[in-house]
Amino acid sequence: MLGNEYVFQMSGLKDLQQKAELLRAIRKLQGHYIGGSVYKEAMTHLIITQPLASEKFLAACAGGKWIVTPQFVLDSVKHKAWLPEASYELNLTANVKATVIANPLQKWREKVARGIASGAFQDWVVYLEIEDHVRRAMFERILKAGKAVLCTDKCTATQTITHVLTKDGSKTSRKLTAPYFSISYIAEHLFGAVCSGLNWSINLNKLSQQASCVQPEVMECSPITVEDEPMDVTDNSFLLKLEETLKDYITRMEVQKRKLLKVPGFYNYYTPVFPTQVTVVDFSNVQSLVECGLFPQALEEVQGCLHPGVLPPVSVLHVCMQHALHGEAEPYFLSMFSIVLNDILCNNPTWSFPASVKYFLQILQCPQCATGVWPLLQTSVRFCLGSTATCHPLPSPASTELLHFHGNLQAFILRLFQLELHATASARRAAGSRGSVLYSMFWNVWEKTTLSSRALQQLAELLVETTLWALHSSQEWRLQVLGTLQEILAVVVEYWAQEHSRLNNRMVEKGFQDLAEYMAILCQDLRPDALRELVPALPSHRLRMLTADAIYRNICTRNGLLIRSEPLSLHKIVFSYLKALGQLCGRKPRHSSEHQTERTVSPSSDSQGARERERVGGSGLAKDNMPKGFHRVNSAGETLLHRACKRNQLETVLQILSLPGVDANVKDHAGWTPLHEACNHGSRECVRALLQHCPGLQLDSQVEGVSPLHDALLNQHMHIAKMLLRHAGSVLLQLRDSSGHTPLDLVSCAALREELIHCAEEGDTALAVQRSEVRDMAFVETCSCLLSCLLLTYLAEQHIPSYETAEPELELSPSTAQTLLSLNPETLSSHWGNSTAGALAHDLRTLMSMEQYVLQLSPALTHCHGTHTSLLIQLLKDLQAEGTALLNGKPEL
Repeated sequence: MLGNEYVFQMSGLKDLQQKAELLRAIRKLQGHYIGGSVYKEAMTHLIITQPLASEKFLAACAGGKWIVTPQFVLDSVKHKAWLPEASYELNLTANVKATVIANPLQKWREKVARGIASGAFQDWVVYLEIEDHVRRAMFERILKAGKAVLCTDKCTATQTITHVLTKDGSKTSRKLTAPYFSISYIAEHLFGAVCSGLNWSINLNKLSQQASCVQPEVMECSPITVEDEPMDVTDNSFLLKLEETLKDYITRMEVQKRKLLKVPGFYNYYTPVFPTQVTVVDFSNVQSLVECGLFPQALEEVQGCLHPGVLPPVSVLHVCMQHALHGEAEPYFLSMFSIVLNDILCNNPTWSFPASVKYFLQILQCPQCATGVWPLLQTSVRFCLGSTATCHPLPSPASTELLHFHGNLQAFILRLFQLELHATASARRAAGSRGSVLYSMFWNVWEKTTLSSRALQQLAELLVETTLWALHSSQEWRLQVLGTLQEILAVVVEYWAQEHSRLNNRMVEKGFQDLAEYMAILCQDLRPDALRELVPALPSHRLRMLTADAIYRNICTRNGLLIRSEPLSLHKIVFSYLKALGQLCGRKPRHSSEHQTERTVSPSSDSQGARERERVGGSGLAKDNMPKGFHRVNSAGETLLHRACKRNQLETVLQILSLPGVDANVKDHAGWTPLHEACNHGSRECVRALLQHCPGLQLDSQVEGVSPLHDALLNQHMHIAKMLLRHAGSVLLQLRDSSGHTPLDLVSCAALREELIHCAEEGDTALAVQRSEVRDMAFVETCSCLLSCLLLTYLAEQHIPSYETAEPELELSPSTAQTLLSLNPETLSSHWGNSTAGALAHDLRTLMSMEQYVLQLSPALTHCHGTHTSLLIQLLKDLQAEGTALLNGKPEL
């Protein structure tokens, strides 16, 4: 047990009613449940009714976990606290006559708890000769649970194997010197003399696949189905069955996603077999050639000496690198240098040969400045951009051959990072080796737990600068530099996620969110065409999704539209975000001097300080112009904006509204907004300023039924009332106060009432025109592009079935789909323990309700002929068709 946590898994429980009762009891006592049929190391207790040949049972025994009967949970919930487990532990010797035989489960558990053994298979070095990789993966998990060391093809020559486990125990053509055992020896070792006396057969050669593990290959070819049968929503068995269906579907989709991680020519870098004793190579001749300035001949000599385990002298490669960067090298030498770097990596991959990590960190840096790999990459890119902000002055103007060399150098660093990521994802990294060039390049020891390290922030800034440099360019080499930088960013963030997701998934989620927010800050001053170029081109789906979300929220905030701070979901995208897009269509075009400035990211040391100033309240200029007392709130909860609106201080109001991030709808302790105060005190100019500069101003905000319009009429400020009605239309006339009075009920003069109604009609006419036309096409096209990116990446990341989804398919019977659509969201939240399955269920409900969201689209959007807006509308219609098909039990369009 980890600390005071109780983490449960179950095995062999077929009664869904009993399982539901156990889940409710676990949650009531603040325990945790992990579903699925694969053993999880985090589990502390396995619930089981009787011993059976399942992966979870064998692994739990090997790992020294508590294996208890269901009664442990049921009795604990009755006592409202977790009881001692000893009397509920499954006893394998209960029916054995020889009382001297100890319970094997208790024996292994106590050994692990007392530190006598780390697991049942401690000190085992195992080689598995099982061809079926699905069954092999299952036995690997069982052996790892018992702390065995698993040996691969490559380590057979370097490690002493203690056990070779095969299907039948007979020796195969490999003829290893280690002893051979049948796979059933695992059970014999775990249970000893009890094994033969049990009333069930542990025949691991015929271990039930259903009781073992999730099988990726089987899952790819067979869809998941829920039988079409009468369902009772109040019956927990239906909810549990549906949860298992969605969890299995998500697992299959994750397996499919992992298979997409491929690197061209990947296996060329895994062919070397390191000799037990590396031959010493004499590079003195190479040193002489370098001293004589015969650089091409020196590289040819180096290439001829390369083989696994041989690393040329760092000093030689430093001199060659300096010669290449100096700008006077011949094209043959530059090409040869790139080839030699690749050959060194092929013979000494960093993931299999830990010494080569330090080696590449030494050679991949500027020989003159020697400040590391990241400064070299940064200098290389900036040199291509024509920037002078390099680690030291480089030759200018740049020759075509030198630019080509820098492109090859950047591509080599990308290839190195891709291979390190692939080695981590496919568990090809050498045992005990956690070092990598990538990780050392972007994180120091103090930054490991954050994705927004200093170097990674600089990479993001460099990507924005390079995007502007390559924008609308037809030069292929510019696009190549940009593409390489985009791929590097994607590989770096995915590598960090791979390193930390198994330890702390929440930390990974927060890391991506923080980096996306930083990207949004970098992009807030970009022109619309630059944004449309930058965001869709981010190769990392997760980063692209969160960056598009952060930028879109910033756009809405800057235009006065408040988006609720709820977690990202399909409903939020197609409801809140689309509604906001319809409102943004009526935004008046702004001059380029206001929001479309041409900018680059400054490489100066002050750039970080500027970013931090933006984080805490805007740019330095805005901070200098911040009025006195802006942050002070009086005893009534009134801000400076409230007080300025009371006194009709127009200049102060305009100064406050010009600051970034100002909430014009802020309320005091009684609930009054600045607009309420301006209407109450007759501050006409302040009301006009709020209406003009705050598109998201809440005119329907009420305190005990009193709206700003009620306030204006109650205090006889007719000019303000007319202004409000011309701005928002007749919808304000429908508001009622706590006594049920509408604004017109407060006006006794018939003529004044007619004037107010006429003003409301003018407002309705103006709003109708705004809703039917796009007033800033470039701006709306950019917003549509961001929403399309957000929607497509969200569909992919959350595994929502869509028109472009391949296998595996999610098949729900019509009755299941109808029942899911009718379920209350709170019902799912209260019955399900798996948050991922719950989120997918909510998204599926939204998908099946897409028709109502499409019908609510703003006319301005549906009539817009912009490319990105038209694509967004078509995507929504495709999702509507997919939702209808899913509702009817037809997964394919």
